[in-house]
Parts: sequence; C-alpha cells; structure tokens
Amino acid sequence: MSDADDRRRVQRAAVSIGLYVGIASAIVIASGVGILITVILLNRRPESAEHGGGFPGGHGTGDDFVIDADRVLPLVIVLGLIGVVLLGLVAWFAARRSVRPLGDALRLQRNFVADASHELRTPLTALTSRIQVLQRRHDRRESIDDTIVALRQDAAMMTDVLNDLLLAAEGGAATAGEHARVASAVGTAVESLRPLADDAGVSLGVEIRTDALVSLPEVTLVRLVIALVDNALQHSPRGGAVTVSVTREVAHAAIRVTDQGSGIRGIEPDAVFERFARSSESGRRRGFGLGLSLVRDVAVRAGGSVAVERTSDAGTTFLLRLPISR
Repeated sequence: MSDADDRRRVQRAAVSIGLYVGIASAIVIASGVGILITVILLNRRPESAEHGGGFPGGHGTGDDFVIDADRVLPLVIVLGLIGVVLLGLVAWFAARRSVRPLGDALRLQRNFVADASHELRTPLTALTSRIQVLQRRHDRRESIDDTIVALRQDAAMMTDVLNDLLLAAEGGAATAGEHARVASAVGTAVESLRPLADDAGVSLGVEIRTDALVSLPEVTLVRLVIALVDNALQHSPRGGAVTVSVTREVAHAAIRVTDQGSGIRGIEPDAVFERFARSSESGRRRGFGLGLSLVRDVAVRAGGSVAVERTSDAGTTFLLRLPISR
C-alpha cells in the first residue's frame, strides 16, 4: 500500500467520522428540543381573564398561555444533562472510530515485522550452517566450490523471500498471474534445509509424483514448503526422518510433510495454524507460532488449504493442497 493509498484511507475515515458526529449530534439536539417543546405544550395553560385578561401590556385576546417554571425547569436541566452524556458518548465512539485506521496500520506493521523476522530466521540458520560447512572444508583443504555456489543460492533466496514479503504486504497484486512448478519449488526448499537436517541428525527424503503448475510465485511456494519442512525438522528426533511427498489429487497438487516426532500435544491440531499458537512439545529451536499461520494465510489466499492430516505418537503429517493452474 502506497502513501497515497494511506492518505486516501485517512481522508475517507475523517469524512466518515465527521458525518457520523454531525448526524448523531443533530439527532441528539433535535430530540432534546422536540421533547422540550412537547413538555411545554403539555404543561401550558391559558391566562385567566380574571387575572387581568392577559400578560402585562397584552391585548387580552385569550391567546396567551402561562408556563409553570417550577415544573418545566427541572425537566430542562435533566434534558440538558442527558444531552451532555449522549454527546459525550458520540464523541467517545467517534474517537474510537477515528483511531481505528491507526490501530490497523500498527497491527499490520507488527505483523509484517514478526512475519519477516520469522521467514528470514530459517534461511539465516541454514546460511550459518552452510558457512560452518565451508569453514570445515576450508580447514581440511577440501574443495569448497559447490559450497560457495550453495551459499550464493541461499543469499539469493533470502532476497527473494524479503521481496515476496514486501509484495504480500502491499496486497500481492504484483504476484498475480505467476505460476510455479511444484517439483522445482519442493526441491529448492528441501535442498536449502538440508544443512539443518544434517545438523539435527535427521534424514530428509523427497517423493515427487507430479510436476504440476500452481498459481503461486515460486518463491512463495518455496516459503510454504520451507515452513512445513522446518517445523517437521524441529519436532523430529535425532536419527528420525522427514519425508516430503508431492502427488496430484484431481484438480489440486498435494504436498505432504511427514515427521517422526511425538505428535501434537496440549493443543487441538487445527489450532496450530493460529498466530503464536504452540504445542506443549516445543521442538529443538524455540518457535514463535508464526510459520504454520503464514502457510495457512497464503494457502487460503491462493484458493488452497493446509491441515493436519494425521498426528500421533508416531509422528505428524501436514497436507498442503493448492489448485493446479493447468
């Protein structure tokens, strides 16, 4: 969203609040005046001819009326107090509505910072592991050419991830019409996480049975797979295995990520997709409950879904389904 969009949004909010305050205040004042006039009319009485035929200086036509101030004045005071209270409530509600765009902007800003930090955390960890491998190979006088290539790919992926997050923060319009091959995206994600799997002592396997196209930018699909595989690695025991399988289910590409952890505990399986939700089993690295939430948000926007297909003491399988574009 650009600065011009923000200004238009603030201007629309200001006009809306102005109209609301004006209309609500007019209704309160008109209602008070109407009630007051009604009370006056109900409490009037004609001036008696025996009291001089009218007000002093009048013509004694019998059209003059008397209002008892001791009966009307308390009501006027009560109506005034009620009007003050109602106008105060109008001002309070208007103030709440006026700061709502600011609250939404702050929430979006916090979410973006949290999401960007989370999305860059795993590539940074993988990059650190790759650098350690490079250092060990260099110390042993081994060839480091392939490791340098992998490092450049990791750095490029971090740039792509950051760009993808910025585009998503602007509404994702720039990514419309892009497609990704599932097999290629899954392969890229798995290879980027292989250093983490090696450090954790977890084997990482891939089974690809389709090379369908889905309506997502490749970097976005890579992000989704990385989040699911990284979550599986965190919850797999040393010596365990994580398997990523890709199949076709009618009009959808199905990506399954299976680990051999202890299953989801202390929380309903569907609740793991809520922001900041974490199961009682925390995994190797401290998580912040954002990765799976981001997967669900992107999958739903793309017309797909993500769910816990099964979970038990033998492990958990996450199923990501995305519509095939062609």
